[in-house]
Amino acid sequence: MHSSATFLIEFGSIILALGLLGRLAGRLRFSPIPLYLLAGLAFGEGGLLPLGASEDFVAIGAEIGVILLLLMLGLEYTASDLVSNLKTHYPAGLMDAALNALPGAVAALLLGWGPVAAVVLAGVTWISSSGVIAKVLGDLGRLGNRETPVILSILVLEDLSMAVYLPIVTALLAGAGLAAGSLTLAVALGVAALVLVLAVRYGRHISRFVSSDDPEKLLLVVLGLTLVVAGLAQQLQVSAAVGAFLVGIALSGEVAEGAHGLLAPLRDLFAAVFFVFFGLHTDPASIPPVLLPALGLAVVTTLTKIGTGYWAARRAHVSVRGRWRAGGTLVARGEFSIVIAGLAVTAGIEPSLGPLATAYVLILVVLGPLTARFTEPVATRLAARFRSSAASPAAGSVERERTADQDTVARS
Repeated sequence: MHSSATFLIEFGSIILALGLLGRLAGRLRFSPIPLYLLAGLAFGEGGLLPLGASEDFVAIGAEIGVILLLLMLGLEYTASDLVSNLKTHYPAGLMDAALNALPGAVAALLLGWGPVAAVVLAGVTWISSSGVIAKVLGDLGRLGNRETPVILSILVLEDLSMAVYLPIVTALLAGAGLAAGSLTLAVALGVAALVLVLAVRYGRHISRFVSSDDPEKLLLVVLGLTLVVAGLAQQLQVSAAVGAFLVGIALSGEVAEGAHGLLAPLRDLFAAVFFVFFGLHTDPASIPPVLLPALGLAVVTTLTKIGTGYWAARRAHVSVRGRWRAGGTLVARGEFSIVIAGLAVTAGIEPSLGPLATAYVLILVVLGPLTARFTEPVATRLAARFRSSAASPAAGSVERERTADQDTVARS
């Protein structure tokens, strides 16, 4: 009885604290993710209020949170949208991966963490936060801008790449050899390709099978199907998150819209629990030693993301101002960086990776909305100053030549 009461008090306190933090973030008009991470640090070992009885339940809730994040992401897209984006914008996706994954991999190797940690940290620095960026675009009233489709295309390609990247990371963290890892990747790619083909050709039939006019039945069927597929995917070492993502892609039309509305509150609840759980496994005392590397990595990858967005928008013939806006908007990192780092923390490959990822995300999830707002005006002012300073010597030279000409005429 005592342990049950303790669990209810602890877990209720966590949910209440998350609600209050979310309300605070809403008033301040920025993402609640950094506040959730800080709450996890406060509730974890070495924090102010370490948890006891409810930690196991929080761990299960965190796993459900990752599954729901990927499911809801899959519901945002249809298979035809993904195929179309892949054909049209794959150069931007390749540029994005090269510019933003490489700094993370290099940083891990320079820190002496080894190749597996390098692959993990590459993913942490590569993937932008779709949730934060979507909110920023809405807040700034840019959903109808010319650069917005470019931004969304890059985000779609990043999300699609998770179906390949996560199985690779899962195999590496499990210590699988080359043969086993190759088999895992082949299975993951085969399953992803099969689901895309089925979704394109038979998506309507799948959605009709799942569909129900009763919201309760629709919720139960979609959630149950997602958890079963995620569990089977994890048994195959493919990644539960990828399984959930593929379920979301397979559903379309009214079913996807209805499921999205029903599952959104659950997603928000369990995603918040996931961020808390990640913070629980990060000792606050371990963050200061990695703060300087995290800050340096944040600066470098801020510049590379801005460069990525600028290049992609230029390729789409967007104006110069729109190119800067696209680059600044892509800077924010968030949920997927933590998901990737969470896999490594659970596997225990490098103790400092979790604190570094926490500090890195805290920096960029706060900096991201600022770069989205101010990159374009700052770049425009700097360009104007550069033009005026470049024009001033030329104007002075012209004036000196004109004066010399007048003196020559006067002497003659």
